[in-house]
Amino acid sequence: MTRPSTAQLQDMFTQSTAVLVQPSPQTFERFERRGGLNQALMYVVVAALVSAVIAGFFGIFHSGVNPLTQFFSRLIGIPLQFFAFTGLVYFIGRSLFRGTGTYPEVAYSFALFYVPLSILGTLIGIIPIIGGLAGFVIAVAMIYFGYLASQSSLNLRDPVSAVVTLVLSGLAYLVLGLILAGIF
Repeated sequence: MTRPSTAQLQDMFTQSTAVLVQPSPQTFERFERRGGLNQALMYVVVAALVSAVIAGFFGIFHSGVNPLTQFFSRLIGIPLQFFAFTGLVYFIGRSLFRGTGTYPEVAYSFALFYVPLSILGTLIGIIPIIGGLAGFVIAVAMIYFGYLASQSSLNLRDPVSAVVTLVLSGLAYLVLGLILAGIF
C-alpha cells in the first residue's frame, strides 16, 4: 500500500530545490510517492499562472497581440502540454521498456523540476537576448532532469532505456502537436 499523496505547495518547492541541487535518480526516488496527480496539477498550474500573467501583461505592449488570449492560452495550454508529454513518457517507458512506475509518480517527478525551471525561464525570457540564451540552457537542463526523472519514476535502470523513452516521447509529442495543428 502506498502512502497518501499529501504534499503541499511549500513541500513541493522544498522537494524541487533538493532535486535541482542534488540531481540524481535517488533524489527523485525520495519524493516520487509524496505527491500524485492532484499535486502535480496544482504545481504545474502555478507555473502556468506565472507564465500566463507575464504573457498577458507583456501582450499589452505589442500591437496585434490580445493579452487575454495570451493569458488563457498559457493557463490552459501549459498543463495540457505537461500532462500529454508525461503521459507519453509513461506509456512509452512502460510499453517498450517494462518500466514499473505509475503515472502519478511520473507526473509528480517531472513536475518537481519542470515548475521551477519553467518559472525561471519565463522570468528570464522577458530579457532581450539573454532570455533566448537562458531558454536554451533551461531546455538542456529540462532534458537532463527528465532523463533522471524517467529513470526514477519508471524504475528504468538502463540509461539507454531512459534516453530512448525521452526521445520517442518528444517525437510523439511533436507529431501529436502537428496533427492537432492540422499540419500533419
